[in-house]
Order: sequence, then structure tokens, then C-alpha cells
Amino acid sequence: SNFQSAVVFPNKISTEQQSLMLVKRLLAVAVSCITYLRGIFPESAYGTRYMDDVCVKILREDKNCPGSTQLVKWMLGCYDALQKKYFNSYWICLQTITECYHFKFKYTHNGPLLDFSSKNKRNDSTITCADTKKASILLIRKIYVLMQNLSPLPNDVCLTMKLFYYDEVTPSDYQPPGFKEGECEGMIFEGEPMYLNVGEVPTPFHMLKVKVTTEKQRMESVDKSILKHGDTNVPLRVLRVDRDDPEE
Repeated sequence: SNFQSAVVFPNKISTEQQSLMLVKRLLAVAVSCITYLRGIFPESAYGTRYMDDVCVKILREDKNCPGSTQLVKWMLGCYDALQKKYFNSYWICLQTITECYHFKFKYTHNGPLLDFSSKNKRNDSTITCADTKKASILLIRKIYVLMQNLSPLPNDVCLTMKLFYYDEVTPSDYQPPGFKEGECEGMIFEGEPMYLNVGEVPTPFHMLKVKVTTEKQRMESVDKSILKHGDTNVPLRVLRVDRDDPEE
């Protein structure tokens, strides 16, 4: 299926469609890697693909594993929202929320954008496919490193997914296939949260950012350079979606 395709980097990302295809593939790889490395589904629920020269696991619909089939269906629902540019972010939450994976999306609405990671780069060059490829591979490698440093999850782990939209452009009755309207903005987090910026991948048309919130004591020996800067001494029990990222 479309979900199972390998990640192929074109020589140049010249259309929004190419960019969208790449972001969808990258999302599939990231979610598959997280669930694979955290041991959520059995080996049979994954196929092997390549992202450039990096070997990655990709979730597949496995009739013996209803959970992986459900997650693939949810991901296809995410693609629908992504294509329509309604998608702001989504969270994958594990357990009574002791681990949360936050994927955030940005779009350009009038053609390619200059470099919108902006913070310390000059803004006079467009994003090349080489930049996108480098950032994509770095993101997946960082996910691998991070997953190997988190302590194991309990056996009865429960996975949920929440989607958030850009309200100003999303019809009020819109729900992608496989989703229903949620109750609330935030979620209760167990224990003391620690925030990690895993990475961001820009294309000329999209930006994907990945963050993780986990229990402080789950962190065994994570490289401090990927920790989110800022005051994390204040225990934040309710996680809220950051519609407008304060750090930008």
C-alpha cells in the first residue's frame, strides 16, 4: 500500500505534491520507528524499507495484529488532514500518559517558502532537497537513539492518538476518516514531565517538527543536547497543544 512505500528523495522538491508525498512517508517512518523500538507491536506487524541508506521498519496492516492495522488506518486519516492543510499537530500518547510524541506541521499557502527554520540561518536561500534529506535522516537517527535510552514500557501499554487543527481554515464539522471529535484540549500527564526536541524537517512547502514528552525518571542517559531549553522545573501536569510555538 501507499503507506508501505520507501522514502525516496527527489533531486529537487519543486512541487507541493512532491513535498506532501515526502512528509507523508517521513511521518510513516517516524511513527513506525517509535512503535517498533518501544515494542508496541510484534515483528510481524512491520516490513523493512530503506530511507536512502538507512534501513527502517514500516508498519503494515497485519491480520493477526488489529492494533497495527488500526494505527495504519489512523495514519491514513492524518494524511487526509495533511493534504487539506487543516492539520496543526498530532500526539501519540502511551499509557496513562507517561510518554507523548508530538508531531507538528506547518505549510506555505502561496508557493515555496524561503528557509523557515530561520533561527540562526540567513533567509536568502531556499531549502534544497539535500537539506531535507539530511534533516530527515538525522530525525530518524535521533529517534533511534532516544528510543534506546528510554526505559522499557509496561506490558499492558495503551496507545492513543489525538489530532489538532488550524481552526481558522478547518471546517467545524471536519473529522478525518477513523477519527471522532475529542473532548478536550489537554491531557493529564503522570509524573514529572521532561520535554525533548527531537528534530525538524523543512521542505520548500512544509515543516515537520517532532517533540517528545516523557517522565523524567524514564530518561536513563539521553544526550543533553536534544533536551528542550527552558525552565522544566515547574511540573506541568496537563499537556496542552502549543498552537503557536513560543520558541519561534
